[in-house]
Amino acid sequence: MARTANAVDFWRGFALITIFIDHIPGLFYASYTLINFSISDAADLFVFLAGWSLRLMAQGRGEPKPIGQVMLRLFGRALQIYAAQILITMLAIALLAVTAIELDNPLLLQWHNADAVFNDPVPTLIGLALLTHQLGYFDILPLYVVLMLMAPFFALIDRVAKPLLLPVSFTLYVFVLAFRLTLPTWPVAGTWFFNPLAWQFIFVLGFALADGENGVGAFARKHIGILRLIGVPIVIAGILIARLDLWPDPTGVPSPKLFFLADKTFNTPVRIIQFLSLVAVFSAAWPYLTRAAKRPLLRAPFRGLIELLSMLGRHSLYVFCVGSLLSLSAQVVRLVYHGSFASDTLVVSVGIFVMALTAWFAEARSRGRPGSAASLSPERSSPQA
Repeated sequence: MARTANAVDFWRGFALITIFIDHIPGLFYASYTLINFSISDAADLFVFLAGWSLRLMAQGRGEPKPIGQVMLRLFGRALQIYAAQILITMLAIALLAVTAIELDNPLLLQWHNADAVFNDPVPTLIGLALLTHQLGYFDILPLYVVLMLMAPFFALIDRVAKPLLLPVSFTLYVFVLAFRLTLPTWPVAGTWFFNPLAWQFIFVLGFALADGENGVGAFARKHIGILRLIGVPIVIAGILIARLDLWPDPTGVPSPKLFFLADKTFNTPVRIIQFLSLVAVFSAAWPYLTRAAKRPLLRAPFRGLIELLSMLGRHSLYVFCVGSLLSLSAQVVRLVYHGSFASDTLVVSVGIFVMALTAWFAEARSRGRPGSAASLSPERSSPQA
Protein backbone atom coordinates (compact mmCIF):
# COMPACT_ATOMS: atom_id res chain seq x y z
CA MET A 1 0.00 0.00 0.00
CA ALA A 2 1.30 3.45 -0.86
CA ARG A 3 2.55 5.12 2.29
CA THR A 4 0.70 8.34 1.51
CA ALA A 5 -2.73 6.73 0.97
CA ASN A 6 -5.29 7.57 3.63
CA ALA A 7 -9.05 7.66 3.98
CA VAL A 8 -9.38 11.46 3.77
CA ASP A 9 -7.47 11.74 0.49
CA PHE A 10 -9.19 8.63 -0.90
CA TRP A 11 -12.71 9.95 -0.33
CA ARG A 12 -11.71 13.40 -1.52
CA GLY A 13 -10.48 11.82 -4.75
CA PHE A 14 -13.78 9.97 -5.02
CA ALA A 15 -15.61 13.29 -4.62
CA LEU A 16 -13.46 14.92 -7.32
CA ILE A 17 -14.33 12.30 -9.93
CA THR A 18 -17.99 12.39 -8.90
CA ILE A 19 -18.16 16.17 -9.25
CA PHE A 20 -16.45 15.99 -12.66
CA ILE A 21 -19.08 13.54 -13.90
CA ASP A 22 -22.02 15.37 -12.29
CA HIS A 23 -20.98 18.60 -13.99
CA ILE A 24 -21.64 17.11 -17.42
CA PRO A 25 -25.45 17.18 -17.76
CA GLY A 26 -26.95 14.25 -19.65
CA LEU A 27 -23.83 12.11 -19.39
CA PHE A 28 -24.63 8.38 -19.27
CA TYR A 29 -22.45 7.82 -16.22
CA ALA A 30 -24.04 10.74 -14.34
CA SER A 31 -27.05 8.49 -13.72
CA TYR A 32 -24.95 6.32 -11.40
CA THR A 33 -23.32 8.90 -9.14
CA LEU A 34 -24.13 9.60 -5.51
CA ILE A 35 -26.63 12.36 -6.24
CA ASN A 36 -28.98 9.82 -7.83
CA PHE A 37 -29.09 7.62 -4.72
CA SER A 38 -28.81 10.13 -1.92
CA ILE A 39 -30.26 13.35 -0.54
CA SER A 40 -26.76 14.76 -0.13
CA ASP A 41 -23.99 14.57 -2.73
CA ALA A 42 -20.27 14.93 -3.36
CA ALA A 43 -20.31 18.64 -2.45
CA ASP A 44 -21.24 17.75 1.14
CA LEU A 45 -18.39 15.25 1.25
CA PHE A 46 -15.94 17.79 -0.12
CA VAL A 47 -16.78 20.49 2.43
CA PHE A 48 -16.87 17.99 5.30
CA LEU A 49 -13.41 16.69 4.40
CA ALA A 50 -12.12 20.27 4.12
CA GLY A 51 -13.13 20.78 7.74
CA TRP A 52 -11.53 17.45 8.68
CA SER A 53 -8.29 18.48 6.97
CA LEU A 54 -8.33 21.77 8.83
CA ARG A 55 -8.10 19.80 12.08
CA LEU A 56 -5.08 17.85 10.79
CA MET A 57 -3.37 21.05 9.72
CA ALA A 58 -4.09 22.91 12.99
CA GLN A 59 -2.96 20.05 15.23
CA GLY A 60 0.22 19.19 13.38
CA ARG A 61 2.07 16.00 14.26
CA GLY A 62 2.25 16.54 17.98
CA GLU A 63 1.65 19.77 19.82
CA PRO A 64 -0.93 22.10 18.24
CA LYS A 65 0.61 24.64 15.93
CA PRO A 66 0.71 28.29 17.11
CA ILE A 67 -2.65 29.90 16.42
CA GLY A 68 -0.97 32.79 14.59
CA GLN A 69 0.71 30.35 12.21
CA VAL A 70 -2.59 28.54 11.63
CA MET A 71 -4.40 31.80 10.86
CA LEU A 72 -1.69 32.98 8.49
CA ARG A 73 -1.77 29.69 6.60
CA LEU A 74 -5.55 29.78 6.32
CA PHE A 75 -5.57 33.33 4.97
CA GLY A 76 -2.88 32.31 2.50
CA ARG A 77 -4.98 29.33 1.47
CA ALA A 78 -7.99 31.59 0.92
CA LEU A 79 -5.86 33.78 -1.37
CA GLN A 80 -4.64 30.73 -3.28
CA ILE A 81 -8.18 29.45 -3.82
CA TYR A 82 -9.31 32.94 -4.87
CA ALA A 83 -6.54 33.08 -7.48
CA ALA A 84 -7.57 29.64 -8.75
CA GLN A 85 -11.19 30.77 -9.05
CA ILE A 86 -10.26 33.84 -11.11
CA LEU A 87 -8.02 31.76 -13.38
CA ILE A 88 -10.50 28.99 -14.18
CA THR A 89 -13.34 31.49 -14.60
CA MET A 90 -11.37 33.46 -17.18
CA LEU A 91 -10.41 30.25 -18.98
CA ALA A 92 -14.03 29.08 -18.97
CA ILE A 93 -15.18 32.40 -20.46
CA ALA A 94 -12.48 32.16 -23.13
CA LEU A 95 -13.51 28.56 -23.90
CA LEU A 96 -17.14 29.60 -24.36
CA ALA A 97 -16.12 32.53 -26.56
CA VAL A 98 -13.85 30.44 -28.80
CA THR A 99 -16.48 27.71 -29.10
CA ALA A 100 -19.19 30.23 -29.98
CA ILE A 101 -16.98 31.63 -32.74
CA GLU A 102 -15.88 28.28 -34.13
CA LEU A 103 -19.40 26.81 -34.11
CA ASP A 104 -21.00 30.10 -35.15
CA ASN A 105 -23.40 29.65 -32.24
CA PRO A 106 -23.87 32.84 -30.14
CA LEU A 107 -26.20 30.96 -27.79
CA LEU A 108 -23.09 29.44 -26.21
CA LEU A 109 -22.30 32.90 -24.81
CA GLN A 110 -25.40 32.52 -22.62
CA TRP A 111 -24.34 29.26 -21.04
CA HIS A 112 -23.97 29.04 -17.27
CA ASN A 113 -24.64 32.67 -16.41
CA ALA A 114 -21.92 33.89 -18.80
CA ASP A 115 -24.14 36.18 -20.87
CA ALA A 116 -23.62 39.12 -18.51
CA VAL A 117 -19.86 38.91 -19.13
CA PHE A 118 -20.37 39.53 -22.85
CA ASN A 119 -23.40 41.82 -22.72
CA ASP A 120 -22.39 44.08 -19.81
CA PRO A 121 -18.67 43.43 -19.21
CA VAL A 122 -17.67 46.42 -17.07
CA PRO A 123 -19.76 45.74 -13.92
CA THR A 124 -19.65 41.97 -14.51
CA LEU A 125 -15.86 41.88 -14.49
CA ILE A 126 -15.96 43.75 -11.19
CA GLY A 127 -18.45 41.16 -9.94
CA LEU A 128 -16.16 38.33 -11.01
CA ALA A 129 -13.29 39.89 -9.10
CA LEU A 130 -15.49 40.35 -6.01
CA LEU A 131 -16.93 36.82 -6.39
CA THR A 132 -20.41 38.32 -6.54
CA HIS A 133 -20.86 37.01 -10.07
CA GLN A 134 -20.22 33.30 -10.61
CA LEU A 135 -20.55 31.02 -13.60
CA GLY A 136 -22.69 27.93 -13.25
CA TYR A 137 -20.58 24.89 -12.26
CA PHE A 138 -17.80 27.31 -11.25
CA ASP A 139 -19.42 28.36 -7.97
CA ILE A 140 -17.81 25.94 -5.50
CA LEU A 141 -14.46 27.68 -5.05
CA PRO A 142 -16.09 30.97 -3.95
CA LEU A 143 -17.70 28.94 -1.14
CA TYR A 144 -14.24 27.69 -0.15
CA VAL A 145 -12.76 31.18 -0.19
CA VAL A 146 -15.35 32.34 2.35
CA LEU A 147 -14.95 29.18 4.45
CA MET A 148 -11.17 29.70 4.56
CA LEU A 149 -11.75 33.29 5.70
CA MET A 150 -14.09 32.01 8.42
CA ALA A 151 -11.79 29.13 9.39
CA PRO A 152 -9.37 31.20 11.56
CA PHE A 153 -12.34 32.30 13.67
CA PHE A 154 -13.44 28.69 14.18
CA ALA A 155 -9.87 27.54 14.88
CA LEU A 156 -9.51 30.28 17.50
CA ILE A 157 -12.74 29.28 19.26
CA ASP A 158 -11.61 25.66 19.23
CA ARG A 159 -8.31 26.65 20.80
CA VAL A 160 -9.60 28.95 23.56
CA ALA A 161 -13.16 27.69 24.20
CA LYS A 162 -13.58 24.27 22.57
CA PRO A 163 -17.07 23.52 24.00
CA LEU A 164 -18.44 26.65 22.28
CA LEU A 165 -17.34 25.72 18.76
CA LEU A 166 -20.33 23.63 17.65
CA PRO A 167 -22.92 25.75 19.52
CA VAL A 168 -21.64 28.93 17.84
CA SER A 169 -21.64 27.32 14.40
CA PHE A 170 -25.06 25.71 14.92
CA THR A 171 -26.57 28.96 16.20
CA LEU A 172 -25.43 30.78 13.06
CA TYR A 173 -26.78 27.91 10.95
CA VAL A 174 -30.22 28.01 12.60
CA PHE A 175 -30.39 31.79 12.33
CA VAL A 176 -29.54 31.62 8.62
CA LEU A 177 -32.21 28.99 7.95
CA ALA A 178 -34.87 30.76 9.99
CA PHE A 179 -34.40 34.11 8.24
CA ARG A 180 -33.13 32.86 4.85
CA LEU A 181 -29.94 34.87 5.12
CA THR A 182 -27.52 34.50 2.24
CA LEU A 183 -25.00 36.44 0.18
CA PRO A 184 -26.30 38.46 -2.78
CA THR A 185 -24.94 38.31 -6.31
CA TRP A 186 -24.11 41.39 -8.40
CA PRO A 187 -24.53 42.83 -11.01
CA VAL A 188 -27.07 40.12 -11.86
CA ALA A 189 -29.52 40.10 -8.97
CA GLY A 190 -29.74 36.83 -7.10
CA THR A 191 -28.03 34.84 -4.34
CA TRP A 192 -25.03 32.52 -4.10
CA PHE A 193 -25.81 28.95 -5.13
CA PHE A 194 -23.72 27.68 -2.19
CA ASN A 195 -24.55 29.80 0.83
CA PRO A 196 -21.35 29.94 2.96
CA LEU A 197 -23.31 31.06 6.04
CA ALA A 198 -25.15 27.73 5.99
CA TRP A 199 -22.43 25.46 4.58
CA GLN A 200 -20.07 26.51 7.36
CA PHE A 201 -21.91 24.11 9.69
CA ILE A 202 -20.93 20.93 7.85
CA PHE A 203 -17.42 22.35 7.52
CA VAL A 204 -17.25 22.81 11.30
CA LEU A 205 -18.76 19.35 11.84
CA GLY A 206 -15.87 17.87 9.85
CA PHE A 207 -13.42 19.91 11.93
CA ALA A 208 -15.01 18.79 15.21
CA LEU A 209 -15.41 15.11 14.29
CA ALA A 210 -11.74 14.89 13.26
CA ASP A 211 -10.78 15.40 16.92
CA GLY A 212 -10.63 11.82 18.14
CA GLU A 213 -9.79 12.72 21.72
CA ASN A 214 -12.42 15.30 22.66
CA GLY A 215 -16.04 16.23 22.13
CA VAL A 216 -18.24 14.80 19.40
CA GLY A 217 -15.25 13.24 17.63
CA ALA A 218 -14.36 11.09 20.62
CA PHE A 219 -18.05 10.27 21.17
CA ALA A 220 -18.51 9.19 17.54
CA ARG A 221 -15.50 6.88 17.65
CA LYS A 222 -16.58 5.30 20.93
CA HIS A 223 -20.13 4.64 19.68
CA ILE A 224 -19.48 4.12 15.98
CA GLY A 225 -21.21 0.72 15.98
CA ILE A 226 -24.45 2.17 17.31
CA LEU A 227 -24.20 5.16 14.98
CA ARG A 228 -23.88 2.84 12.00
CA LEU A 229 -26.97 0.90 13.06
CA ILE A 230 -28.88 4.18 13.30
CA GLY A 231 -27.46 5.36 10.00
CA VAL A 232 -28.41 2.32 7.90
CA PRO A 233 -32.20 3.01 7.79
CA ILE A 234 -31.52 6.70 7.15
CA VAL A 235 -29.28 5.83 4.21
CA ILE A 236 -31.95 3.47 2.87
CA ALA A 237 -34.60 6.17 3.28
CA GLY A 238 -32.38 8.57 1.33
CA ILE A 239 -32.07 6.06 -1.51
CA LEU A 240 -35.85 5.61 -1.64
CA ILE A 241 -36.48 9.36 -1.61
CA ALA A 242 -33.96 9.99 -4.40
CA ARG A 243 -34.97 7.05 -6.59
CA LEU A 244 -38.74 7.32 -6.13
CA ASP A 245 -38.86 11.12 -6.13
CA LEU A 246 -40.50 11.30 -2.71
CA TRP A 247 -39.48 14.87 -1.99
CA PRO A 248 -41.89 16.79 0.27
CA ASP A 249 -44.20 19.42 -1.20
CA PRO A 250 -42.66 22.82 -0.32
CA THR A 251 -46.13 24.27 0.18
CA GLY A 252 -47.10 21.56 2.65
CA VAL A 253 -44.32 21.86 5.22
CA PRO A 254 -44.50 24.23 8.21
CA SER A 255 -42.47 27.40 8.52
CA PRO A 256 -39.57 28.03 8.62
CA LYS A 257 -39.67 25.77 5.57
CA LEU A 258 -35.92 25.34 5.20
CA PHE A 259 -35.86 23.18 8.33
CA PHE A 260 -37.94 20.54 6.50
CA LEU A 261 -36.84 20.76 2.86
CA ALA A 262 -33.81 19.25 1.13
CA ASP A 263 -32.31 22.48 -0.18
CA LYS A 264 -28.74 22.46 -1.49
CA THR A 265 -28.16 26.21 -1.35
CA PHE A 266 -28.77 26.28 2.40
CA ASN A 267 -27.55 22.70 3.02
CA THR A 268 -30.63 22.03 5.13
CA PRO A 269 -30.84 19.63 8.11
CA VAL A 270 -32.34 16.81 6.02
CA ARG A 271 -29.22 16.80 3.85
CA ILE A 272 -26.83 16.99 6.79
CA ILE A 273 -28.51 14.20 8.76
CA GLN A 274 -28.53 11.91 5.73
CA PHE A 275 -24.93 12.81 4.91
CA LEU A 276 -23.69 12.08 8.44
CA SER A 277 -25.45 8.71 8.21
CA LEU A 278 -23.57 8.02 4.97
CA VAL A 279 -20.30 8.92 6.70
CA ALA A 280 -21.05 6.61 9.62
CA VAL A 281 -22.00 3.68 7.39
CA PHE A 282 -19.34 4.01 4.69
CA SER A 283 -16.50 4.83 7.07
CA ALA A 284 -16.39 1.06 7.57
CA ALA A 285 -15.34 0.59 3.93
CA TRP A 286 -11.78 1.95 4.18
CA PRO A 287 -10.34 -0.89 6.34
CA TYR A 288 -11.87 -3.48 3.98
CA LEU A 289 -10.43 -1.69 0.95
CA THR A 290 -6.93 -1.60 2.44
CA ARG A 291 -7.14 -5.26 3.43
CA ALA A 292 -8.33 -6.23 -0.05
CA ALA A 293 -5.35 -4.37 -1.52
CA LYS A 294 -3.03 -6.74 0.39
CA ARG A 295 -4.57 -9.96 -0.93
CA PRO A 296 -2.76 -11.52 -3.90
CA LEU A 297 -5.78 -11.88 -6.20
CA LEU A 298 -7.19 -8.42 -5.43
CA ARG A 299 -3.98 -6.47 -4.89
CA ALA A 300 -3.57 -4.91 -8.33
CA PRO A 301 -7.07 -3.44 -8.88
CA PHE A 302 -7.67 -2.34 -5.30
CA ARG A 303 -4.21 -0.92 -4.80
CA GLY A 304 -4.45 0.93 -8.09
CA LEU A 305 -7.84 2.38 -7.14
CA ILE A 306 -6.68 3.47 -3.70
CA GLU A 307 -3.48 5.04 -4.96
CA LEU A 308 -5.24 6.84 -7.82
CA LEU A 309 -8.00 8.38 -5.70
CA SER A 310 -5.60 9.23 -2.87
CA MET A 311 -3.26 10.99 -5.31
CA LEU A 312 -6.19 13.00 -6.70
CA GLY A 313 -7.25 13.90 -3.16
CA ARG A 314 -3.78 15.03 -2.10
CA HIS A 315 -3.73 17.62 -4.89
CA SER A 316 -7.41 18.41 -4.95
CA LEU A 317 -7.19 22.12 -5.78
CA TYR A 318 -5.23 21.50 -8.97
CA VAL A 319 -7.38 18.51 -9.89
CA PHE A 320 -10.62 20.34 -9.19
CA CYS A 321 -9.62 23.29 -11.38
CA VAL A 322 -8.64 21.03 -14.27
CA GLY A 323 -11.75 18.90 -13.74
CA SER A 324 -14.01 21.95 -13.90
CA LEU A 325 -12.58 22.99 -17.26
CA LEU A 326 -12.75 19.40 -18.49
CA SER A 327 -16.44 19.24 -17.53
CA LEU A 328 -17.17 22.38 -19.55
CA SER A 329 -15.17 21.02 -22.47
CA ALA A 330 -17.12 17.77 -22.26
CA GLN A 331 -20.38 19.71 -22.42
CA VAL A 332 -19.20 21.26 -25.68
CA VAL A 333 -18.18 17.85 -27.03
CA ARG A 334 -21.61 16.43 -26.20
CA LEU A 335 -23.24 19.42 -27.91
CA VAL A 336 -21.30 18.78 -31.11
CA TYR A 337 -21.55 14.98 -31.15
CA HIS A 338 -24.98 14.75 -29.46
CA GLY A 339 -23.76 12.31 -26.84
CA SER A 340 -23.72 8.53 -26.97
CA PHE A 341 -22.49 5.70 -24.79
CA ALA A 342 -19.25 5.56 -26.79
CA SER A 343 -18.58 9.31 -26.70
CA ASP A 344 -19.57 9.53 -23.03
CA THR A 345 -17.17 6.70 -22.20
CA LEU A 346 -14.40 8.47 -24.10
CA VAL A 347 -15.16 11.78 -22.35
CA VAL A 348 -15.03 10.20 -18.89
CA SER A 349 -11.90 8.17 -19.67
CA VAL A 350 -10.00 11.15 -21.06
CA GLY A 351 -11.20 13.35 -18.22
CA ILE A 352 -10.06 10.99 -15.46
CA PHE A 353 -6.76 10.43 -17.28
CA VAL A 354 -6.06 14.17 -17.50
CA MET A 355 -7.06 14.66 -13.85
CA ALA A 356 -4.72 11.82 -12.85
CA LEU A 357 -1.95 13.30 -14.97
CA THR A 358 -2.47 16.65 -13.25
CA ALA A 359 -2.17 15.01 -9.83
CA TRP A 360 0.92 13.08 -10.97
CA PHE A 361 2.66 16.27 -12.09
CA ALA A 362 1.73 17.95 -8.79
CA GLU A 363 3.05 14.91 -6.92
CA ALA A 364 6.33 14.95 -8.81
CA ARG A 365 6.68 18.68 -8.18
CA SER A 366 5.99 18.34 -4.45
CA ARG A 367 8.61 15.59 -4.07
CA GLY A 368 11.27 18.06 -5.09
CA ARG A 369 10.47 20.47 -2.28
CA PRO A 370 12.00 20.26 1.20
CA GLY A 371 9.72 18.44 3.64
CA SER A 372 7.26 17.50 0.94
CA ALA A 373 7.27 13.84 1.94
CA ALA A 374 5.62 14.63 5.24
CA SER A 375 2.03 13.48 5.41
CA LEU A 376 0.99 16.78 6.94
CA SER A 377 2.58 19.09 4.38
CA PRO A 378 0.34 21.99 3.23
CA GLU A 379 -0.65 20.21 0.03
CA ARG A 380 -1.81 17.14 1.90
CA SER A 381 -3.31 18.40 5.11
CA SER A 382 -4.75 21.83 4.50
CA PRO A 383 -8.42 22.29 3.57
CA GLN A 384 -8.26 21.93 -0.16
CA ALA A 385 -11.09 22.56 -2.53
